[in-house]
Amino acid sequence: MVEPRGPWRLLREAAFRRYWSAQTVSLVGDQITVLVVPLLAVLAVDAGPAEMGYLTAAALLPNLFFSLPAGAWADRRRDKRRIMIAADLSRALLLLAVPALWWADALTLPLLCAVAFLVGSFAVLFEVAHASLFAALVRRPDYVDANTLLNGSRAASFVAGPSLGGLLVQWLSAPVALLADVLTYLASAAFLTRVRVADAPADTSDQARGMLAGVRFVARSAVLRAVLLGATTLNLFNYIFAALFVLYVTTSLHVAPGTLGLIIGLGALGGLVGAAAAGPLSRRIGIGPAVLVGFVLFPAPLILIPWVGGPYALILATLAVAEFLCALGVMILDITVGSVQTAATPPSMLAVVAGFKRTVNYGIRPIGALLGGALGATIGVRPSLWIATVGALLGAVWIWFSPLRTMRDLPELE
Repeated sequence: MVEPRGPWRLLREAAFRRYWSAQTVSLVGDQITVLVVPLLAVLAVDAGPAEMGYLTAAALLPNLFFSLPAGAWADRRRDKRRIMIAADLSRALLLLAVPALWWADALTLPLLCAVAFLVGSFAVLFEVAHASLFAALVRRPDYVDANTLLNGSRAASFVAGPSLGGLLVQWLSAPVALLADVLTYLASAAFLTRVRVADAPADTSDQARGMLAGVRFVARSAVLRAVLLGATTLNLFNYIFAALFVLYVTTSLHVAPGTLGLIIGLGALGGLVGAAAAGPLSRRIGIGPAVLVGFVLFPAPLILIPWVGGPYALILATLAVAEFLCALGVMILDITVGSVQTAATPPSMLAVVAGFKRTVNYGIRPIGALLGGALGATIGVRPSLWIATVGALLGAVWIWFSPLRTMRDLPELE
């Protein structure tokens, strides 16, 4: 029997395999929601540019308010797996309420925003606990390979999720399509219950001191500081873009929901290429230069979207190319950055550092979404997309002027 090589050998370990399976099935559901909820707002409650900004911001505001305290709280608990299971079950229950409200003819934009906010809150709790569980399951030399598998699943979810979501919306309805996401959260919780892993070390300090320690650690680390500032810059402009993308493509470019889902899904095949390329690329040119490649290659192709016009076939082809290259870039970025962050952080501080990162990096996203809605309503959607796509490239500047630019191997703990 031939032994599996590269990242696939990690799947021979039962605990990691179940953890990876939980992530994979949940990610597919996440991508269904990313497309279905904006479509639900447009098709069911007649949301305009400003309303789309409110909805996107509602889902992202928990990152700003709760990430740092959630990370400090999670670091003080030994069993991070149970936190993730509780978050999965809570999100499933909340999303189940949306089709129920729709069938009762009671669904409104404020209620949809409220559900998005609560689902986002439990997503924060899930993700900060996930950072510690990852380190408990994966050995340091395997960080890039493990992140390759996880982000490969994420890339596959970009293919399957939007395609399935768009078709479900077109065949059934947007509220019914959310039921698929409910099932994925339940499946994720079921897989996590079967993961057996030693408890992660717990932070014995009080919660306020733990939060302060996490902030200080990131601020003093040249590597973590550069990654955080670069990602925050990129995300500010990327979420100006995200708040207006579905509206622009469906109303200005006249792309049907099902077609949009298929384009995003097919374009996301680039994520599979990026996931496969990230490990070899980081070994060939170094982990730091690979991070820089991701910071450029992720946002640059989106410039094609406000640029494209003309025949319908050209529009569809351009959208597919932009989505493909963007997905390729984001996989390289996420795999390399995730590995760098885990390597540069003490195990007892992984959740709080992840929480601080989400507070700043993800907290800027609702600000970007609100700014996108405001810009779209004042100067127009297409000019706003131009600002967003060009501005996102500024994130690479932080990496260029940091130790990462020439770093060959994963950083040691500072």
